[in-house]
Amino acid sequence: MNILPNGNAIIYSEGAFNTTNGKTAHGLVRFTERYNVHSVIDSKYEGQDAGKVLDKKENGIPIFASIEDAIKFSQDKGEPATHFVIGLAPDGGRLDPDARVDVLKAIGFGLHLDSGLHDFLSDDPEIVDLAFQAGVKIRDVRKPVSRDELHFFTGKIERVNCLKIAVLGTDSAVGKRTTAWVVVHALRNAGFKTEMIGTGQTAWLQGAKYSIIMDSLINDFVSGEIENAVFSAWEESNPDVIVIEGQGSLMNPAYPGGFEILAAGRPDIIILQHAPARKEYDGFPGYFIQSLEKQIKIIEMLSGKPVAAVTVNHENIPYEKIPSVCEQIEKETGLPAVDVLVQGAEKLLGVIKNHLNIR
Repeated sequence: MNILPNGNAIIYSEGAFNTTNGKTAHGLVRFTERYNVHSVIDSKYEGQDAGKVLDKKENGIPIFASIEDAIKFSQDKGEPATHFVIGLAPDGGRLDPDARVDVLKAIGFGLHLDSGLHDFLSDDPEIVDLAFQAGVKIRDVRKPVSRDELHFFTGKIERVNCLKIAVLGTDSAVGKRTTAWVVVHALRNAGFKTEMIGTGQTAWLQGAKYSIIMDSLINDFVSGEIENAVFSAWEESNPDVIVIEGQGSLMNPAYPGGFEILAAGRPDIIILQHAPARKEYDGFPGYFIQSLEKQIKIIEMLSGKPVAAVTVNHENIPYEKIPSVCEQIEKETGLPAVDVLVQGAEKLLGVIKNHLNIR
């Protein structure tokens, strides 16, 4: 049985916090059932509150410049840290040499290692040997599972009769997972039994019960794993709503995730996450993001289902201009638009309730 939380965590995000390469740390700072998050490491924001830096709302999670300071903070609380969680999410998922040094330090302090990178800590002989000597465990979340454990698409998704919502995006690292969790929590608070289908390493680290990690799967089994996760959530939990976290974007040159989610997850409605101030795909200068209108048309053409709302990522938008940006999107698309981190999920909840009533 997977008992949550697993322990007291220090989130490692050196040089990446409050950037798109720190999205795993951001998710864990905002919400996780898997850990009690004690602190974040990033020397750039030393001494600041992680919630204040990220969302302008203090959440009591301090940022330190070193592992030593983070360890001391936990000890002073009387709740020693147990886990060192890699909060970095760089392009390609690689571990740089400086971060590797800090991983070795964490082992020396007796911390268990959890990582969502493509560079597997459990494949590094020195790390493995030191971890064995220290008696600590390594979990590489993105490490592929045995093919014997994978599922092929069967069509059983058609038996799922609750409302299915996919939260897709116009780019990678645009806030799809965060919005998905906001939707899940808003629906649960409103009395609707809701399950989250995590599709990336961060959702797993946050404790999503029904999780797959799409970019660690053999392509032939991606659709089957999506279908199986949705079907399992429906069969085991009997929810009113299932929310599916999107990956990449349909037209992103490097991360064209979303096709399998539409095809295999068979969502009834789509919520589209968009960063209006972002002109180029994240990490790929010269590759311009297609218009919101075009992306909506493509999603609806592929799925045969409606984009029901646009959720806004306020990256590089002054807070006072967020309402007018949302209003402009509503005029251009004819769809409700809201920044759920700033404006809350009430408008979005109203949209979803309308679709629940239709079913």
